[in-house]
Amino acid sequence: MAFLHTLPSTLLLFFFFFFIFISFSTINAQPSPSYYPSKIFKPLAFHYGFQNLWGAQHQHVHHGQVSIWLDRNSGSGFKSTRPFRNGYFGASIKLQPGYTAGVITAFYLSNNQAHPGFHDEVDIEFLGTTPGNPYTLQTNVYVRGSGDGRVIGREMKFHLWFDPTSAFHHYAIIWNPDEIIFLVDDVPIRRYQKKSAATFPIRPMWVYGSIWDASSWATDDGRYPADYRYEPFIARYTNFIIVGCSAYASLRCRPVRSSVYGRGLGPSQSIAMRWAQRNFLVYDYCKDFKRDHSLTPECNWP
Repeated sequence: MAFLHTLPSTLLLFFFFFFIFISFSTINAQPSPSYYPSKIFKPLAFHYGFQNLWGAQHQHVHHGQVSIWLDRNSGSGFKSTRPFRNGYFGASIKLQPGYTAGVITAFYLSNNQAHPGFHDEVDIEFLGTTPGNPYTLQTNVYVRGSGDGRVIGREMKFHLWFDPTSAFHHYAIIWNPDEIIFLVDDVPIRRYQKKSAATFPIRPMWVYGSIWDASSWATDDGRYPADYRYEPFIARYTNFIIVGCSAYASLRCRPVRSSVYGRGLGPSQSIAMRWAQRNFLVYDYCKDFKRDHSLTPECNWP
């Protein structure tokens, strides 16, 4: 590289900024997973698959788009009309910009109403933020009460490679008998495998969406609570997809494909997931040495 010393300073600056630009572009260039379930499965109308759960006065459906909002009086939530024992569950979501600290926008699976105090849950949650700082996308898995009296979360948190407030992006969960895959615009960001019956949800769950106040922990461990001078906090959902075996389906009902190969991830999906985790993963419960991993034995298994 000695030849660089002979180049004019302006040309050296050009090379410097060129390499910075290429590096930044490479990090933020979303790789192709080569499998696009959000394009394969047909969306369904909100009223066909969902119903209001709470905060009906804070929910509006118009032309296939559902808006729910939080103010100082209430948040809002909706729930699928049927429970499922496996499937692909997705929605395109657009988040609110500006000050949203303390506010949670969620799309998730749960059977809390059927098993209060002893429920299962699979979460996609957007943790609100302060201006100039990115949203955090939190994925989580609770198994048989581990989110109730004894909190045993399995959180992996990500920043995103785009602005989730500027346009709709598609977020999805594939839940099959031996794996859970979290996807963002069809890019797998996390694969949670069944290592034992004790660490994997197997009971039917419903699909939920909600917005609510989690000031005590959502943003910087509660340092920044919801500020209702900025109300209402609005989350917009569209392009709902539910494909899978309901709790009432025949046992012959087959789980959806996780990849072109069926179960597991294909090579391009695995590359895309490594890219997402290498560049955008900001917290992994298995690598948190303050945690008691006797409660999460899957962290110690290959």
